[in-house]
Amino acid sequence: MIKHQSKIEKLIIMHCPKGVEFKEIGEICQINRGRVMSKDYLRNNLGEYPVYSSQTGNEGVFGHIKTYDYDGEYVTWTTDGANAGSVFYHNGKFSITNVCGLLKPKENVLNTKYLLYSLGVVAKSYVNAGMGNPKLMSNVMEKIKIPIPPLPVQEEIVKILNSFTELEAELEAELEAELEARDKQYKHYRLRLLTFGEKVKRLPLEEVFNFKNGYTPSKANIEYWTNGTIPWFRMDDIRENGCVLNDSLQHVNEVAVKGKRLFPANSIIVATSATIGEHALVTVPHLSNQRFVSLSIKPKFQDKINIKFIHYYFYLLDVWCIQNVTKSSFASVDMTGFRKFPIPIVDIKEQEKIILVLDKLNALVNDISIGLPAELKARRQQYEYYRDKLLTFKEYVS
Repeated sequence: MIKHQSKIEKLIIMHCPKGVEFKEIGEICQINRGRVMSKDYLRNNLGEYPVYSSQTGNEGVFGHIKTYDYDGEYVTWTTDGANAGSVFYHNGKFSITNVCGLLKPKENVLNTKYLLYSLGVVAKSYVNAGMGNPKLMSNVMEKIKIPIPPLPVQEEIVKILNSFTELEAELEAELEAELEARDKQYKHYRLRLLTFGEKVKRLPLEEVFNFKNGYTPSKANIEYWTNGTIPWFRMDDIRENGCVLNDSLQHVNEVAVKGKRLFPANSIIVATSATIGEHALVTVPHLSNQRFVSLSIKPKFQDKINIKFIHYYFYLLDVWCIQNVTKSSFASVDMTGFRKFPIPIVDIKEQEKIILVLDKLNALVNDISIGLPAELKARRQQYEYYRDKLLTFKEYVS
């Protein structure tokens, strides 16, 4: 990077020694919004040109249609939802939906890839997360200021960051392949360790656990959702924070708790409708929404069953749930069979040995602080560091 930085420094001394102007996006770009396209519209207009919607990466293709709205180099951004503020580069013929915005830089002023990298630094900080629906609308985007060095400087920055991102992509692909292999290995050993012979006693789920059905306090009652301190878990919590949870993304006020009784700590929430086949160990008193059943060990089994062992064993329950969905307009688990699902009553010391092995394997695959995930994180942080450094300029004041 020293060689690249030296070249950048020479270009800055040559073209903008006193600093660079900062301009609003509305001054240097044409701004457009996407249009509403339903799934029926996509089916009726099936073709070869991609339609992009809310993206988590460059693979966010919503569908393909026989026409296109744009042709050329553009930057798009997600305007609504969890991915609001994410920016993407597109080159070719394509369309975007109404949850996207589009930027066309003015010629001879702004390099499109430079715009992408610059917004990648700042756009997320302009997202308004109010009312639970994050947004970055056009009227906010047009006011965002970015540094505009002369084109030779922009082009050199783009060249450096393109090389860096290509190398990063190659390294990440290798690391992710290794991560996938480790994950398969972990799941193989987990299945072996949790498969017991006929001699092991088994009891139905309902005999071992207390059941609590999740619920959503009325959104119409503002008091329920104001100054909340009670964790209220949804599927988004598992997606965001994994399968061992000690806090939730959303909280409710204690007045929203039915019968003033929370679901106990060290329960397991299991998705029995909608996104079936997911569960999490919740380590704090809590509530959950109606997609989950919360299971806590009955008192008479407390000294016989380790909840962490059950957490691992419930990966087998997840598979059973996926395979035993009732056939109706809304997917849900066969709860009669669910209550009869057999739980092995294994010696507590044997449970602890299994937990020890699976904890180590699980950490290697999933723990962000060690192993391969940490290396992936370090690569991304390294890229962001050099990107931010290259895109930091002294502002020119006339």
